[in-house]
Amino acid sequence: MQLGTLEISPALEHPELLANAVSAALKNLQGGEVGVTAIDPNLSDTAAFCEHYQVGMHQAANCVVLEAKRADKKWFAACVILGSMRADINGVVRRTLDARKVSFAKMEEAVAVTGMEFGAITPVGLPGEWSLLIDKAVIDAPLVTIGSGIRKSKLIVPGSFLASLPNAQVLEGLGQPK
Repeated sequence: MQLGTLEISPALEHPELLANAVSAALKNLQGGEVGVTAIDPNLSDTAAFCEHYQVGMHQAANCVVLEAKRADKKWFAACVILGSMRADINGVVRRTLDARKVSFAKMEEAVAVTGMEFGAITPVGLPGEWSLLIDKAVIDAPLVTIGSGIRKSKLIVPGSFLASLPNAQVLEGLGQPK
């Protein structure tokens, strides 16, 4: 497996490059097709990462934690889109989650509820009761990079792997051009 200038290894052979929840999830998912690569943690943000490691923005996926509300109920969900897109939070996401309001979760809360580092949150290993909304363009990508739960590494997965995650819903139009 090759992507940009990244040196990719099997993720299950490098648990030190994975958040605990990610490592546990990959063991349960038989994540043999998942790769991992060490990166400079200062380059974890998508634009800087892609430029430095020569990875296209269309080959990088972002996972964002969302907070949804309806009446007195509040819940979390996650959304995965390509780095070249923005999520349609007030349209596709709000309707899919049947929420009155959807917003990005506060950084401190996102870190606390996922057990992952900010800027490295990944859909692999999220709480099982969460909805996971994934743009179809991510699923169609042969390979994408995504967070590993810690800023010093990235996962490299076939886009289709993400559709196999618990509570994954693949949606057309979730990602919109920036």
